[in-house]
Amino acid sequence: MRKRTVASLAVAVMGWMAAPPVAVLAQVTNPDIQMPDGESKALVEGLCVACHRLEYIPNSRGYTHEGWEELISSMIALPNETADMVVAYLANHFPKQPGTDPVLIAGPVDVTITEWIAPTLGSRPHDPAASADGSIWWAGQYANLVGRVDPATGETEEFPLETADSGPHGLIEDGDGNVWFTGNYQAYLGKLDPRTGDVTEYPMPEGVSSPHTPIVDEQGTVWFTTMSGHVGRLPYETEEMIISTAPTSGAFPYGIQVNSEGVPWYVDFWGNRVGHVDPKTGDITEYDLPHPDSRPRRIALTPDDAVWYTDFPRGYLGRFDPVTSEVKEWLSPGGPRSQPYGIATIGNVVWYVETYSRPNALVRFDTETETFQTWAIPSGGGVVRHMMATADGKLVLACSAVNRVALVEIET
Repeated sequence: MRKRTVASLAVAVMGWMAAPPVAVLAQVTNPDIQMPDGESKALVEGLCVACHRLEYIPNSRGYTHEGWEELISSMIALPNETADMVVAYLANHFPKQPGTDPVLIAGPVDVTITEWIAPTLGSRPHDPAASADGSIWWAGQYANLVGRVDPATGETEEFPLETADSGPHGLIEDGDGNVWFTGNYQAYLGKLDPRTGDVTEYPMPEGVSSPHTPIVDEQGTVWFTTMSGHVGRLPYETEEMIISTAPTSGAFPYGIQVNSEGVPWYVDFWGNRVGHVDPKTGDITEYDLPHPDSRPRRIALTPDDAVWYTDFPRGYLGRFDPVTSEVKEWLSPGGPRSQPYGIATIGNVVWYVETYSRPNALVRFDTETETFQTWAIPSGGGVVRHMMATADGKLVLACSAVNRVALVEIET
């Protein structure tokens, strides 16, 4: 296992950016996407499709000239003349769309958001994880690596994975300091020992694919969701994988958390439901949400074990009471198109990110007063897919498209 160490600076200093990322998704580009005619059309198509699907560009909702310039610089290192041509083409044909500004709401809390750029450009940090030592981990999905930054020094390490195109997706630290991650593309659960750089792989059983999000319970068992309709676990004592199948055909267990009683709860992104797994029997119980169009994407728990979720397509924050099955919802400040995604809780306060707006908006919801407060993420966020609270009451975020991880410090 190889390890790279880079002395990096916070995001304001970006002149040292590294090599372009590993190409992993060119083969699934939609052939029906047609870029507008222009002098640099072929150049843009050739550069962009090497690393991601071409339809990401028209679906981006556009950026200003400065926004495209900063975004491209976080994806790939280009000669100045080439970069100017690419940015000019994108800014001309895909300007920032109206109605995409975040809805900013003042309130009683101040936050400081510090961001670090991943050394490997275009790595697309998918999920973050807060470490017990204060460092921030991220899964570099497109670059086939797991990374770590020390917020105190800015020193950054990358751990390239030996299995090609693993597609690291979610990750979490266990009580022994190991970092568990899901090899989404190659169907395995990985355990990284940061002290040695060694990775142990646990392949998915036959019929189980695309492991998604991991979480570790107090006994050290690693639970994880899969895109193939399962919730799995790897007990600490035996390291023998146990798989539970969701009752509903075509289910997509997505975000997952473990409550105070050791019961894993998850949300189904392809259905209007939440579910939990019985830790003793492995049986899954599902609960339908009242709105048929609900598609909860991520999940967080408050100290009372209430299940909070982001309803991505409808633009709502929801609360499911596991005792009464009662559901209550609040329209997010950005409205029905806000696309709330990553979510976490600190005490009785819910934090999440609206990903439709440019820049993304960090949202605070006080569950006692039922009031919102919002902030724009400095780099834009680039779709914050997941976030996590630290032990000392901060937040870590993965800012995917802008190739950054962030630390949110909170002052009341």
